[in-house]
Amino acid sequence: MTPQLATVALDCLLVRLFERIEETNLPWLTAAAERLRAVFGEALVELVPSYTTLLVQYDLLVLDERQARERVEAALVDLDAAPAQGGRRHELPVWYHPSVGPDLERLAARAGMGIDELIRHHGARDYAVFALGFAPGFAFLGLVEEALAAPRLASPRPRVAAGSVGIAERQTAVYPLASPGGWNLIGRCPLRLFDPAREGYSLLLPGDCVRFVAIGHAEFVRLGGDDNPLEGP
Repeated sequence: MTPQLATVALDCLLVRLFERIEETNLPWLTAAAERLRAVFGEALVELVPSYTTLLVQYDLLVLDERQARERVEAALVDLDAAPAQGGRRHELPVWYHPSVGPDLERLAARAGMGIDELIRHHGARDYAVFALGFAPGFAFLGLVEEALAAPRLASPRPRVAAGSVGIAERQTAVYPLASPGGWNLIGRCPLRLFDPAREGYSLLLPGDCVRFVAIGHAEFVRLGGDDNPLEGP
């Protein structure tokens, strides 16, 4: 691992630790984030981790770019990967059904599986929360099995219902809010993932892990899920 440092704004540096998205990246990114927070202290405005990078926004009234670069370099000296710990484990219930997951049957056929088999595979592993983005509380999770991977839709849907569970390439995610979206939808989760009244706002945070648990329609409705079919293609 050879970290690369780039200026992306007057008060932002991008720290690139890896070139490829891998599950093994996360402990290194977590360790780097902890070091950066400690080294920057009150001069840190925002730290945004992603699959391979960390974005560091610093206070220009406290540091200039040269000083910020020196702090980043100091933080990465003799960096050790932290063990995978500290994050929370979440079990997210999902009602997998074509009425709320209109791409479920197509993805199953693409993978050479029946629908029940695809559901078992999707729920058979823990997924790391790599980053939040796109929309408030939207957690990018990975990595799904190669067999389940599928490209994004050529034309995004104008509206995807809140709670929709999707797959794009080897990523999976739950839409926390109704929004446009181009992921392949396979089901719906009844839980509220983003809540301005919640501390931290998002149920899922980088470093957490997620396991999807299949539930039936009655349980989905009991938990407050919206079972209205998705409109449009």
